[in-house]
Order: sequence, then C-alpha cells, then structure tokens
Amino acid sequence: MTRNRWGVEMAGVVLALAAGAAQAQYEKSAWPAASPSPVIQMTDLNDQPWNTAELKGKLVVLNFWATWCGPCKQELPSLQALSDASGGNPVVITVDVKEPASKVTTFVFGNRIRLPVVLDKSGEIARQWGVRAFPTTVLIGADGQARWRIQGALDWNGPEARAWVNGLKLDQ
Repeated sequence: MTRNRWGVEMAGVVLALAAGAAQAQYEKSAWPAASPSPVIQMTDLNDQPWNTAELKGKLVVLNFWATWCGPCKQELPSLQALSDASGGNPVVITVDVKEPASKVTTFVFGNRIRLPVVLDKSGEIARQWGVRAFPTTVLIGADGQARWRIQGALDWNGPEARAWVNGLKLDQ
C-alpha cells in the first residue's frame, strides 16, 4: 500500500514538472549591450512604412513568424490582444519570413490578424535581428535599442510578458 501510494505521488510530481516545462516554451535573453539594434526600415502589407526614426519614443514588440509555424499561430492572437489593449504603446509589428504575399495575406485575413505584417521575402531582416528560430520576438525600448530577445511562443497577456513590457515602460 505505502509503496503504491508513493508511486502515485511521484507520478503526480513528474506530471507537474512536465506541465511546468511544457508551459516554458521560450527562452528570454538580453540583447548584447555592445550590439546596436539594426535599423528598422520596412513596409507592411497595407503599405504603411515603419522606420526607426518614426518609432523613436515608442516601445516596440517586433515578432518574427511564419504561417507554417504552429507555435507562431498560437502566439499571434495574444500579440493581437496585447496590441489591442496597449493603446499603441507598445507598437506590435510582425515580420513574416520568406513566404509569398498571397499566402501571408490569406492567412492574416483568415485569422483576423490586424497587426502590421511586414514581408521579409529574402530573410534579410530576420538575419539582421539574429533570428534563428520561430517565433522570435525582440523587445525594443523607447530609445530604439533592443533590450530582450524571446525565442519560442509566449502568452503576451500573461503576467510574465506584461511585466517585461511594463519594465520597458519604466525605462522611458
């Protein structure tokens, strides 16, 4: 009896640890202090230009994704909710990497994504920002300097992500 109960309790501990690991599907790292942020010079699907000069003074959440990426699809609604609730601070900009405009447009409209979507047709923008996995998000301070890089999916409405964004607001 005691042995069986111990086994059940251990199984519960293992499941709890596994569940915690499953929720932590991202890795947050500081942007290298000695590395300046790449210049933002891009245009979204609605022909809206986005550039470093116009974004100065605003926090930016720059998200790199692709339509074939399952975690990206899961993350986009929370980025949309962050944008909707933020009143424009932070500015959320998404960058689709190496996919045709027709595919991205169909996906965006089909999933009711209203965020700015930039097409990185060659992957050059992603390369400049050091993107090696999808999704990757870069948090950029009001001074235009990248602060954090998050690789992997994240709930942008969760307390951890909100604390990161609010921490950037305090730096203003």
